[in-house]
Amino acid sequence: MKAAILQFPGTNCEYDTQYALNKLGAQTTIVWHKDTNLPKDTDFIVLAGGFSYGDYLRCGAIAKFSPIMNSVIDFARSGGHVLGICNGFQILTEVGLLPGALKRNDKLHFISRHHKLKVISNNNSFLNKFQTNETVNIPMAHHDGSYYIDEVSLKELYDHDQVLLKYVDQNNHNTSPNGSTDSIAGICNKNKNVYGLMPHPERAMEKLLGSDDGVKMLEGFFST
Repeated sequence: MKAAILQFPGTNCEYDTQYALNKLGAQTTIVWHKDTNLPKDTDFIVLAGGFSYGDYLRCGAIAKFSPIMNSVIDFARSGGHVLGICNGFQILTEVGLLPGALKRNDKLHFISRHHKLKVISNNNSFLNKFQTNETVNIPMAHHDGSYYIDEVSLKELYDHDQVLLKYVDQNNHNTSPNGSTDSIAGICNKNKNVYGLMPHPERAMEKLLGSDDGVKMLEGFFST
């Protein structure tokens, strides 16, 4: 697999993402946001986490205008797999490749810790190695990670099997550490080729660091 990892001013997870994908056997290229074309034969794009453009105006609101995003949009619309992690998720909602929006955490604090997630749908490349209702332990680190979507669009998400992950507590009950609508932690588009989540699977690659559940998550893309 050939993976392109986007880098914007303020991105800080591109090398973690590169390490994670290289560990799984991918050939990776970090692509600067001012580039206009993706590397030849790109199979997979990751928009890594961080604080593109310092989160000025609104998270991802400036990054969506970067030249490389035209190629990302074309790639996604042609069926290519795109994953947005944290700030990458924010950018994908800003550019319209994913529905909804990410807003300030409800308690206005930056959250940085591992959190338990429940798999809601495995009918997609990202989570096809999991069972429905299986749980994972994945780090999160965000200040603007509260996923918002209106009631009509929320129903559409469920109707099209687009809700992928939810935050849960130690008893597997839905919880919302940041105020996300319906405890949603990750979604996909209707075509199931564009994915976004706030937690960081690329930081869950080693048991020594608290969890390797991210390995199984990212491996899903290698089996499609």
